[in-house]
Amino acid sequence: MAGRGPTEVVYAGFSLGALIAHKLAQARPGCRGALLYHHGDVPLTTFGDIWPKGVDMQIHVAEGDEFLEREVVEEFVTTASASANAELYMYPVSQHLFADSSLASFDPDSARLLTERSLVFLDDR
Repeated sequence: MAGRGPTEVVYAGFSLGALIAHKLAQARPGCRGALLYHHGDVPLTTFGDIWPKGVDMQIHVAEGDEFLEREVVEEFVTTASASANAELYMYPVSQHLFADSSLASFDPDSARLLTERSLVFLDDR
């Protein structure tokens, strides 16, 4: 049907793409989860007052990311935890896009752990 999104989907996005995944997960029915990578400065309330019930999520960020607003991310996870399983993973690196192997900021150990955690999340959905 035109105008309807997919059902039983997990939205995922990196950096600015995480903002879009956040919006879709919060606004579209049928979402099973959200994986938000390098998503560090946008409050949950940007797209609504609550996080949808049962839409589990993970946020993966670098501890030293220049775009990270730690309080905003922690509040996001705390608020989402009221209605779903919400997890925050902080990696001991300083670069924003540490999981992108095409960049000098790539950190293989952190990227591997991010991938492992994401795969477990997907397997559980």
